[in-house]
Amino acid sequence: MKRLRLAVATLVAAAAVLAVPTAAHAADPAYQVLVFSKTAGFRHDSIPQGIQLVRDLGAANNFTVTATEDANFFTAANLANFKAVVFMSTTGDVLNAAQQTVFENYINGGGGYVGVHAAADTEYDWPFYGQLVGGYFNSHPAIQTATVRTEDRSHAATAHLGPTWSRSDEWYNYRTNPRTVAKVLQNLDEGSYTGGGMGADHPITWCKTQSNGRSFYTGLGHTQASYAEAAFRTLLLGGIRYAAGWAKQDCRVESGYTTIYNGSTTGWTQNGPGSFTNTNNTLTSVGGMGMLWYSAKQYGSYSLKLDWTMPGDDNSGILLGFPTPTDPQSAINQGHEVQIDATDTADKTTGSIYGFKSADVAARDAALNPPGAWNTYELLVEGERVRVYLNGRQINDFTNTDPARSLTSGYIGIQNHGTGDDVSFRNIRIKELGGPPPTQNTAEGEAFTSQSGVQTAGHAAASGGLTVGYIDNGDWAGYSTLSTVNATGFTARISSGGPGGTVTIRSGSQTGPVLGTVAIPNTGSWDTFQNVTTTLNGTGTGALFLTFTGGAGALFDIDTITLTRGTPPQTITVEGEAWSAQSGVTNATHGPASGGLTAGHIENGDWTAYSQVNTSGAKTASVRFSSAGSGGTVQIRSGSQTGTLLGSIPLINTGSWDTFQSRSTNLTGNVSGTLYLVFVGGAGNLFDIDTVTITK
Repeated sequence: MKRLRLAVATLVAAAAVLAVPTAAHAADPAYQVLVFSKTAGFRHDSIPQGIQLVRDLGAANNFTVTATEDANFFTAANLANFKAVVFMSTTGDVLNAAQQTVFENYINGGGGYVGVHAAADTEYDWPFYGQLVGGYFNSHPAIQTATVRTEDRSHAATAHLGPTWSRSDEWYNYRTNPRTVAKVLQNLDEGSYTGGGMGADHPITWCKTQSNGRSFYTGLGHTQASYAEAAFRTLLLGGIRYAAGWAKQDCRVESGYTTIYNGSTTGWTQNGPGSFTNTNNTLTSVGGMGMLWYSAKQYGSYSLKLDWTMPGDDNSGILLGFPTPTDPQSAINQGHEVQIDATDTADKTTGSIYGFKSADVAARDAALNPPGAWNTYELLVEGERVRVYLNGRQINDFTNTDPARSLTSGYIGIQNHGTGDDVSFRNIRIKELGGPPPTQNTAEGEAFTSQSGVQTAGHAAASGGLTVGYIDNGDWAGYSTLSTVNATGFTARISSGGPGGTVTIRSGSQTGPVLGTVAIPNTGSWDTFQNVTTTLNGTGTGALFLTFTGGAGALFDIDTITLTRGTPPQTITVEGEAWSAQSGVTNATHGPASGGLTAGHIENGDWTAYSQVNTSGAKTASVRFSSAGSGGTVQIRSGSQTGTLLGSIPLINTGSWDTFQSRSTNLTGNVSGTLYLVFVGGAGNLFDIDTVTITK
């Protein structure tokens, strides 16, 4: 009886509406914040509540507050005392030219700016301020309840929030979309209220860098009630701490990323012991050592971003560039791990390439938020090079030189290290760079993605200690990670203490086209391995499938599989009417034809030549055609209308001259010469030729 293959771990999922509690941040060093609330236009009656809120936040968070509406306070000597300046619903032109210069120098020198609500309705004729705030006010509807969507839940201003937040305020439309110049933290769902004017992408809170300074803006805060909301108070505190430089954040512009986790675990697979809880769009490790890997796709060059936090001295990592894993350790041994760990040796702490290269510790420590706060990694993988960015700052640059750990193609995963190592992840997104990854050519035999009848079998002498085993006559295994496209050779490492048998290599399914076969001998024992090799016909188009045939009982085990690939086929397509010479053929007009024309009015004995196509190396020919006549045959010849016959394609009546089909054939011989098509059939018009495709 065959053993059942059981999953060793499960992913625990749960739904949540409210955000998980955010740990209080460690006390910042004492600092000062300036609140500026001068108005030269509309004056909001919530300004006093806003000033008092900042004072309250300062009293509870180790900063002192100075509030002023006097623009003359903007001198270099005065501003040098403050880590951040809050523009509390300022409006109109509030600083003269000299004061503007002082403020520009303050920001460029490393100062922080926080803009609240009408700060975007300020200084329209000052280009520096427009860059700093990120977007100018345009209009607003009446005060009403709307849904705020939190895009970035790693920022100190938004980490405490859930994915959505329903609240009442005055919702600004902006003249331009700030997404092109800032990192958007929150946006508005315009379907949840009336009067939105920016469409599906309506940012409302964002952050950015400006020279050596930092900028945070939120469009929230019109109403007096806003300043009594606990969630808004925490948002504003996070913005101040970021602007002051205490909360480290990646506020670089971000575009072109695809989210692969933001609550849904579709495409993710647990490997090894332990699991991850999935609550409130947050994955948290439980037990281990295991790994949650994104099995839906392999990646080559890419930028991977993800947010993470740990409550104390915990341990995890991000695994890169590994093939289909047999267990979590195989991913570590065949890829690389970017570490998350506060207290290990330098080459095994946060930001290191585990066991290979330490992070720049000084840069890492300057960019790292303390336990309980969220951090953002960007892992930039280009070929064999990986650069690690922590909260927007580069802290490691490593180039792999081990072919067994190549980063040029592979999967990504996050580690659940063990009991007590509690690390959480959010908002995992990826941007592919420079085209698709290289095709995978090898796989462990036991890494099948579909099967009938087979199981894994343990063998100490096998790669990774496992094989695909218990193979009987009629069993099969599929490998969705191995494409048969351009595969011209097959090698398997096998063992057999049984009768042996045959492996049939197929494309697309267990009954798909046969690409080749290879005989498997008895190797003397189940722990004695050898390689068997065969050539493939190179016509594969789908995933690799292996079918197994032989006598009675267990036939053989397969340890590893390797495909070798030939040069990708060259495809040449020409319009039928683009002949260089012809006899008896004229153009015919057809709306459904490529370019609206065909080679038409074709009768028995006519021919066309295409000097732009040489038949040397031609393997297949295909024609797109139509026929309301008797049909006939296209002869593919080389050199002349009476030259070497490479193949023939019978063409049928398609029902009308505007109904097109395609037919193809394999070609024989390898003759150099101009492509000729010769047409054979009965009386009258036979068919029209829309396009001709030659594959080499």
